[in-house]
Amino acid sequence: MVKKSDTGEGLPASELISRRIAELGDWRGETLGRIRKLLKDAVPDVVEEWKWMGTPVWSHDGIICTGESYKDKVKLTFAKGASLPDPAGLFNSSLDGNVRRAIDIHEGQEVGAAAFKALVREAAALNSSGKAKPPKKKAKS
Repeated sequence: MVKKSDTGEGLPASELISRRIAELGDWRGETLGRIRKLLKDAVPDVVEEWKWMGTPVWSHDGIICTGESYKDKVKLTFAKGASLPDPAGLFNSSLDGNVRRAIDIHEGQEVGAAAFKALVREAAALNSSGKAKPPKKKAKS
């Protein structure tokens, strides 16, 4: 599914994301392109969006994650990351927030494909379930 841009250019979000990847032209573009492929592999009907004046967003019944590029990193912010299991320890940024969690990828770093796709599937499932937080654990007596 393709959503239109919110920049007024009238281009599909997928085209704007492809342009961003090409414009970066370095390891950040390669990283964003690889992450995009992993997202599509994990959730084939993921929706690509272009929000907040130039941020790639991937959604499925709500935002899964955003893909921001900075000078020294690509930041993948998961909208409901604090509610997701992360057995592989991919989250390495925004760890003290109550809702979001992020993965900062620096030059030369790789994110494990299988672990990332599992995290994306969990995020999509959480969005589809309508639940924002895991059930509270019962206090031990």
